[in-house]
Amino acid sequence: MLGIVDSYIAASIRIILFTSKALYIHDIHHFPILNQVHRIKRGFRLVAAAAFWALLSCQPERCEVAGCGAAGYTALDDSPVYGQRLLKMKNMDNHSKPAALPSPAPSRVEIDVEALASNVRLLKAHLGGYVGIMAVVKANAYGHGAATVARTALRNGAACLAVANMAEALELRAAGIAAPILVLSYIPAFAIPQAVQQDISVALFDLELARQYEAAARNVKGGLKIHIKVDSGMGRLGVLPKDALGLFRCLQAMKRLEMEGIYTHFSCAGEDAAHTAAQLATFKAVLTSIQAGGFSFKYIHAANSAAVIASREACFNLVRPGLLLYGLKPSKQPDALTGLRPVMSWKTVVAQVKTLPANSNIGYGNSYRTGGEETIAVLPVGYADGLRRSPQTWREVLVRGKRAPLVGRVSMEKTTINVTHIPNARAGDEVALMGRQGDEEIGADEIAGWLGTVSYELVTTISPRVPRS
Repeated sequence: MLGIVDSYIAASIRIILFTSKALYIHDIHHFPILNQVHRIKRGFRLVAAAAFWALLSCQPERCEVAGCGAAGYTALDDSPVYGQRLLKMKNMDNHSKPAALPSPAPSRVEIDVEALASNVRLLKAHLGGYVGIMAVVKANAYGHGAATVARTALRNGAACLAVANMAEALELRAAGIAAPILVLSYIPAFAIPQAVQQDISVALFDLELARQYEAAARNVKGGLKIHIKVDSGMGRLGVLPKDALGLFRCLQAMKRLEMEGIYTHFSCAGEDAAHTAAQLATFKAVLTSIQAGGFSFKYIHAANSAAVIASREACFNLVRPGLLLYGLKPSKQPDALTGLRPVMSWKTVVAQVKTLPANSNIGYGNSYRTGGEETIAVLPVGYADGLRRSPQTWREVLVRGKRAPLVGRVSMEKTTINVTHIPNARAGDEVALMGRQGDEEIGADEIAGWLGTVSYELVTTISPRVPRS
């Protein structure tokens, strides 16, 4: 307050007069205002400074103090700090709150939380009361938003969560999610103390890693919960069946490791029934051997989304659905679950519409040339947003409920489409890149087919810069 200009002092004089009463300064009117500020107590300086900055935060004509028709501030009970009365901000009225603005991003991903909740409930009913759901929310919940999906899944019947790495698990904890979390992939030993402190379960798949985890867990209070992964025929992470019993015997001596679960993963549950049956038989044989050795587990799990549909026997007492939660098909097999609804749609808008004459070039490399007079719409979305450029790209989008083909190359943040057959198309029209519009729908599976990939990749590679809503 020592350096404030006269105009601000004049504006805050009423606040200074009021707060002086709380400090028993009775002679404030007998001094020029600048001399006052230099002579008052240290505690009064703090109160005056708070009042000054409060004034700057409000509309000057509406900021008054308690007994004078306060609009933004009010005096409170005695504070233990300096024994003074402090000022605390009240809830500002509607005129003082800035209006909520829509996202300035030109495209958006819409997440249908009700569809997600319905899918979880449908899956829970399909499984019955004895099989739990471990909702897989890795890769930002397949691009859908991990915290939102996790909360919705847990509220609608999921028992626990699965992620790909420690960073994803910590993000959920930071979001206030306290449910059990399993990290499905490798965790470096230096992250183990955090796993223990945050009550995060980890995958374990060989003896050397077990020794590292045991050593790392000694320096923190509590035990490390582990799920032993068995490689039953996928060839990725996991202890080989022939080594499994030996690993478990060694784990008995490691007192910091708590064996919470055992699991495996199927490589083609919805495509190769014979191989899936062989993997299941291998896993069950390992399980029988280990249980005969006196080991028991809270969780036994193997079934991903495809296996949930294909093999009831593979469900044990816990399943790990991913795609099913999001209303996507895990394979080309016939649906055993009816009523699943897609959760994600991706939309943008038309930025410009123009009619070009024949032989007009469009986009980089002049890769498209109009065959006649054509109406072209420009979309403010491109490969930086996740709209694939090559080797294959989107074929069509929806405008006013009709399919419109892409023409020219997809640029970093612009794409062109042919809307000649949609005579009323105009700038500002909503465009569905993925989702439903009117009676038409372009789904993730159709787009994945255009791109020569799977729906998993499609939804997880939509850029984080595209806001989710």
